[in-house]
Amino acid sequence: MSDPHVERLEPEVDRAEQRLREVADEAEAATERATAQIRELEADLEKERLSVAQRLEELRRTHAEELTREREAKEQAIAAAERRLAEIEAQTAEAERRVDEAQRQAASAEGSNVDAETRAREAAASWLREQIEAIRREAAGR
Repeated sequence: MSDPHVERLEPEVDRAEQRLREVADEAEAATERATAQIRELEADLEKERLSVAQRLEELRRTHAEELTREREAKEQAIAAAERRLAEIEAQTAEAERRVDEAQRQAASAEGSNVDAETRAREAAASWLREQIEAIRREAAGR
């Protein structure tokens, strides 16, 4: 004995079940698409992270190389300035020797001519001042 009321609802229930299956299939497909997109985004994010890490490491390496070059250039400049200073000190010693010799010659030639001695000292002092000024300019340029 079938209930005519139930029989009348059966096609609607079948349609509703079919629609439910279709919606479930669509939901599953949407979930799979979303999962695939998330995985793609995660992969892209990891690639970008690696790329940034590589660029950062390259920048660090380049910076370290530049610092090394600058240190070496500074050391070379200091060494050159020290060599120049040693040359000037040697020239100063030679100038002092020349002044002493000129003073002895002036004293023996003119019987201790004060003007010749003064000129010799002034010339030596002037030369020394020029050398010191040259050193200062050279040091300021570095």
